[in-house]
Parts: sequence; C-alpha cells; structure tokens
Amino acid sequence: MNLLTIEEVSKSYSERILIDKISLGISDGDKIGLIGVNGTGKSTLLKIIAGFEVPDAGRIIKGNKVNIEYLSQNPEFDQDATVLEQIFKSDTDVMKVIQEYEVVIDKLQVDPENESTLNALMNLNDKMDACNGWQVQDDAKIILTKLGITDFKQRIGDLSGGQRKRVALCSALITPSDLLILDEPTNHMDNKIIDWLEKFLNKRKGALLMITHDRYFLDRITNKILELDKGNLYSYQGNYSVYLEKKVERMALVDTLERKRVSLFKKELAWIRRGAKARSTKQKARIDRFDELRDGKVDISNDNLELSSASTRLGKKILNVENIYKAYGDKKLIKDFSHIFTRRDKVGIIGPNGIGKSTLMNILSGVIKQDAGIVEWGETVKIGFFHQENGEMNENLRAIEYIREGAEYISTGNGEKITASQMLERFLFDKNTKHSFISSLSGGEKRRLYLLRILMEAPNVLFLDEPTNDFDIQTLAVLEDYLDGFNGVVITVSHDRYFLDRVSDKIFSFEGNEKIIQFVGNYSDYQEYIGKHPELLEDDEDLNKEDKKGQNEKEITLENKEVAMDNNRDKELKFTFKEKKEYDEIDSLIEQKETELLDVNKKINAGSSDFEYLEKLTQKQKEIKTETEHLMLRWTYLNELDEKIEAQRNS
Repeated sequence: MNLLTIEEVSKSYSERILIDKISLGISDGDKIGLIGVNGTGKSTLLKIIAGFEVPDAGRIIKGNKVNIEYLSQNPEFDQDATVLEQIFKSDTDVMKVIQEYEVVIDKLQVDPENESTLNALMNLNDKMDACNGWQVQDDAKIILTKLGITDFKQRIGDLSGGQRKRVALCSALITPSDLLILDEPTNHMDNKIIDWLEKFLNKRKGALLMITHDRYFLDRITNKILELDKGNLYSYQGNYSVYLEKKVERMALVDTLERKRVSLFKKELAWIRRGAKARSTKQKARIDRFDELRDGKVDISNDNLELSSASTRLGKKILNVENIYKAYGDKKLIKDFSHIFTRRDKVGIIGPNGIGKSTLMNILSGVIKQDAGIVEWGETVKIGFFHQENGEMNENLRAIEYIREGAEYISTGNGEKITASQMLERFLFDKNTKHSFISSLSGGEKRRLYLLRILMEAPNVLFLDEPTNDFDIQTLAVLEDYLDGFNGVVITVSHDRYFLDRVSDKIFSFEGNEKIIQFVGNYSDYQEYIGKHPELLEDDEDLNKEDKKGQNEKEITLENKEVAMDNNRDKELKFTFKEKKEYDEIDSLIEQKETELLDVNKKINAGSSDFEYLEKLTQKQKEIKTETEHLMLRWTYLNELDEKIEAQRNS
C-alpha cells in the first residue's frame, strides 16, 4: 500500500540547489536508507517529507489516515520535564490519554482521597483500555531501560546530550505511526544499544526512512537505498551491499558513456577548428551538436574517493604506558593499565558510554593527567587530536583559508606534494564549497573541514574521538582509505562497528570494574573470540594477588598473529645473537626498501610504451612491498622485545 508520494519536489538555499525536481513513492513495508555527502540536503528532504519544511516547488501527497513520526537529528526538549513527561509529549490520541493519566496519578499521590480525581482516573482507565495505552506505557519503560535510561522521573535538563537523544528516540519508537523517519538514530549510541535497535526495527511493522552513516546498520535493516547527489535522487532496490554493487555498475556505465562523449567531442572539435561556418542547415546542426557535447560532461568526480596519506616520520620509541590509574571522586575508571605502543598500531577503544574511553584517550594524549602511573612519549611523536567537538574555527574565514593556516601543502610518502586546494577536493569539497565562508557550511561539512585541518598538519600519532558521528558514508570511506596508508599510530574511540573493522588491528575493550581487555584483531574478531570465551568478562575479584597481578588488562592474541603481547613474563628476556644483529640493521634495511620502492614508483609513473618493461616494474613493486611489510613486522617484534628487556633491567 502506498503511504506517501513525492512529486517534482525542489528546494534551494540562496543560490545552492539542494533538491532538484525529485519524485519518490513510499509504501508500507519499505525500509529505506537515505545516504549522501553532508551538506547535500538529506536532513532537509526528511523535514520536507515529515512536514516540518515547505518545498520551493512540487508537492507531497499523503493518505488521510497515514501517521508520520519524525526524529530530528537535534530534537527539542522541555528541560523541566521528567523523562516520562517528555516521552508522552506527542500529539497523537494515545499519547494525549497517557499524558492525562500521568497527571491524574501525580495528583492522587498528593491527595489520594480526592473524589473528582478518583472519578477522572476511572474515566481514564476506560480510555487507556480503548487506545491500548497500557501497552504503550509499558513499552516506553521497557525501551527506556534498553536504551540505558532507568530513572524515569529524572529531569531532562539533568541528562547528558546522548541520554536526551535516547529519550527522543524512545518517544519516536513507541508512538504509533505508519512511517517512522529517523535522522542519525545511532549517533552517541554504544554497540549494545545499536544491536538492540537493529532487532527492534527489523521486527517493527510499517515503513521506515532513515539517515545513518552506520553501514552494518544499513545493511541489516534496509531493503531500499536512496542516494542524494547534487540535487538528484538515485534509487537502489536492496540493502547497502546491493547498493554498492549497483553503484559500481552505474558509475561504470557513466564512465563508458563519458569516454564515448569525449571521443565524439574530439571529432567535433577537430571539425570546428577547421573553420566550419554556420551557412547551411547541416553545418548549423553540427555546430549545435558540438555545443551539446561540450556542455554535456557527466560529473563522475565522486567516484574518486582516495586521499593520499602524509605524516611525520616516527622514531623507535612511540608511547609507553605503565600502571596508569584514574578516578573521579569515588568512580574508578582506569586501574593498572599498561601498554607499549608500536609504529603503525591501529587501536580501537570500545565500551559503554561514560565508562572511561575518552578519559583514556585524553591521558594518552596528555590532555589530562593520570592520578598514578607513567606515560612516556618518544621524542619524534607529533600528535593530531580529532575531538568530539570542533576546535576553534574562525567562521569569517573561507574553507581554503582555514586549511592553509594548517599548511599550504603536504608531502606524501612517495614524494608527491598536494596543495591545500587539492586536499579539499579529495575530501569532497567542490570548487564552490572550498571557497565558501565557514559560517555558511553545514555541521557535517564543518566537521569534515576540522578533520582535514588536523591531517594537513601531518601528525604521526592520530587520536580520533568518535570520528564517525556526524560524518557521511563517503567521508568515512575517504578517511578509511587515508588510514590504510597512514604511517603512524591511530587510536580511536568509536561505536561504528564497520569503521572499527576497517581500521583497527587491536582492540581495548572497557568491560566494567576497571577491566580493560587488550586484544589483537579487529572488532568482529574480538566479538567472535569473546563469544567463545565468556569467562574473560567475568569479575576477577576472587583471584589471589599473585594471579591477579597484571591481569586487569587481559591480553589476547589470535593464533595467526606474530606479535605476542605478554607483559608478564617471569623468565629473563634477552636477544639472541641473530636477533641483536637484525635489530641493529633493520632500520637501514627498511629505509633501503622505501628508497627502492620510491624509485620503482617514479619509473612506473613516468610511463612507457614497453609493456614488458612495465610488467617487470609492477612485479618488482609488489615484491618490494611484500619485503617491506615483512621487515615492518620484524621491526615491531624486535622493538617490543627491546622495550621489555629494558623495562626488565630497570625493575
């Protein structure tokens, strides 16, 4: 059954066209994910469909009995209302009855013998039966508990931003509706809540339309993907995986058509340059055709999402952390945490909200001081910290001016110099946006600009605190590609399971009771391992002191990992003769391989008509990369061993 039809809808702000004559139908049972680069108008489209904004042109046709419930990315709240009062503020009939019922219950608590209040209660009991109010009321309390909100009488003004967003989400979920519209529902949610929300939305009847950057979430819930791109709306039947396949096919077709257009354009250009005059009808038609070909270029720039990586070179010593402790009042967050960070570590920090993840990041980066323990940085470390809140931005600057304050250009690992303007383009700022004033950018565009400013300063240790909040999928793909080639340490706090799988090779998991489990592998590896070893999550208060020493952070290694992370060896550590020789020579060997690779890359980029020669160069390139990767693994192992030997000597 069709619930809603969108016909030729358009919307602009100033001279910027966000939505250009789009049409769409939404039917019962549709579970739709809306994606696109931040600033393209996704949230605006949701507001138009929900009736909170009016289009410049076109119309929305909705059935008379179709109810729409909308969760804004930034919901409005009554700061003095209790959690339950906020939940039941909707204007639907059932919510009005529940509001009246809650008011009467509060009155009876003050004056339980008041006859008029008792009569009102009897009347409302019948209304609650008729509208299924009891079930809605119970559902609200169950869902709030699932979302981590247990004090239903707490003032909204006393809640954190994340808690308020969860209250608003609960209100949207329990309000009966034919079409549920959610704008970034997974922002500020931990993984357990996201897992629960997936199951809830999969079981829910009715249509769903949502914006989210969580690709696993999209893949497991949606049966249709809409992509908003430069004012146009593209529809893909299927989940996110199907969308990726169809998107590749569409872009390949566009690319083929573009190559044909260019070929025709060149032929027409040659003819025009020979001095064609518009004297005959045939010649006039051909000149018109030339104009059409010239103006008909297909924009396929968004297919180029790679971002070259640049960083300052790291020395042997990165960061050593030993027995750090941190508490706020009676609340202990971190206890006896130790770790030796090595070059190219990619660490994901996970756990429930408020458990201490950001605190650990701030201690490691030097933003705050630990109460006890040691944090030692290497001399060559250059930190870049992407905070949850944007750094100070002068909104009177243009985007390109702000980036140039960080650096005019950066140099990549292969010696390529990339200007601030080129970096903006690679980070999805088009030629108009990069010259726009920061004040005119959307919230997501400002976040993307802030991240790029940090990367332009070429850090070699990068801290990312919830980088996926407020980022679109395309920006995340760019960031992930950047981190693939980042020659330094990455430490990130994130609830985005896909992002953690893509970028992390180690997991620090906060599991409560100051326990931090250290695991070698990505997020899915960790979840699988914990599923097979649930005893690792058990409280270890019953362990004796000798067994408990150094076990607050249990270190787990997968069988196929070369680097062992056992910091509690009792036997004396030392290099073998062969290892000592290898340790002394390995830095120069790595530099030699990097030089060889740079030389081969230059030869390949120079181009050649000799196919066999190019094939040999490509094979040589692969061999050098493999050899370098092996050397880096050995470098990591040997340096960890050296650090442990030194620590043993000093103990």
